[in-house]
Amino acid sequence: MKTSADVIIIGGGPCGSFTALNLARLGISVKVFEEHNEIGFPPHCPGHLSIKGLKDLGLLPLPAGVVENTFYGANFYSPKGAEFTVRSQQPLTCTVNRSLFDKYIADLAKSRGAEYRVGKRVNTLIIENNFVKGVKFSENEQCGEELANIVIDAEGISSRILRQAELTPVNPSMVVKGVHAEVENVKDIEPDIVQVFLGNAYADGLYAWVIPKKDEMAKIGLASKTDNPKELLQKFISKHPVASKMLHSARIAYDAFHPISLGGFIPKAFANGFLAVGDVASQVKPTTGGGVILGMKCAEIAAETTSKSLFAGDFSASFLSVYQKRLLRDFSFDMNFMLRVRKMLNTMSDDAFDFLIKTCVRLNLDETLRDFSDLDFQGKALLKLLSKPKILQALFVFFLLYLSAKL
Repeated sequence: MKTSADVIIIGGGPCGSFTALNLARLGISVKVFEEHNEIGFPPHCPGHLSIKGLKDLGLLPLPAGVVENTFYGANFYSPKGAEFTVRSQQPLTCTVNRSLFDKYIADLAKSRGAEYRVGKRVNTLIIENNFVKGVKFSENEQCGEELANIVIDAEGISSRILRQAELTPVNPSMVVKGVHAEVENVKDIEPDIVQVFLGNAYADGLYAWVIPKKDEMAKIGLASKTDNPKELLQKFISKHPVASKMLHSARIAYDAFHPISLGGFIPKAFANGFLAVGDVASQVKPTTGGGVILGMKCAEIAAETTSKSLFAGDFSASFLSVYQKRLLRDFSFDMNFMLRVRKMLNTMSDDAFDFLIKTCVRLNLDETLRDFSDLDFQGKALLKLLSKPKILQALFVFFLLYLSAKL
């Protein structure tokens, strides 16, 4: 059986489609297998993306209707309601309609020649002589198989296919259970500021959020390491000292539940004839749980590595290991920094969060943090601010809080 494409990609989310786009631009034949019948459904996250990240990826301006709102900063709340605001003079982030965004990236890939096979679920990898050679898939009750020189796994966090390639999946101890919802009748909220709520009572292991849309609508959600996210969301809406004032009349129009990996990159994202990209490779920021921009940057590297492999006719793990080396070269500093911050935050009590927010207010850190514009590469961005005494004071307080939690 001959190869039907140079590359098969499993998953039509933004990382899979962006990989397909970058390959198709090079004239490489690509087939994308998406198990759902429509690209972009069901949406799993609020689509809160950095404007700089989108610009770096060459995706601005986005088509009309994709961007739902833009934001100049964020309000951070402690569990007891203490508030710290950071506002920039320029828009920093935006929310996108994830369904339309995903479709837009897929349409770009199709316009370059990528072929999409929607409604086809990849069940197993075809492996011969320890090399991944293709996929077996099903649609309704029909089954089929297709071969390719390289298979790229962008299936998401489930890691079902990744395990078949005998690669280690995401670290389960660093996975949180997330819920994302869209709500109506939101009151008394600043339209251009994201609301972030810290603390263990509502979101142990990450945080809760309220992201305004238009016409008294918002995207809300949270993630928890231990508790039921659905129950926590109801508690957050009705009982949080600040959020309940915004959401007391809110009606949930849509909700979705999705695990989020906060453990940093998986140790190995390549095998013979195989690469992994996006959530399945835990290409997600440990501090925020955001993975769209980072995953798409990793997708660019996956596409570049794949094109070189095809040109050389070498699909071995040894050749494809350059993918992992590039990931570590480009992102290890920021990922290690964000992972360390996440682990420190996970040790803090609600009283410590309250003290930290009040300290940020007391030090007037809002003025200093206005220069913190790179939300995707937080380690390098903070490094640029270390010359400012207030940042050093805040880091010292943060470190003391961490030490006190470890005693």
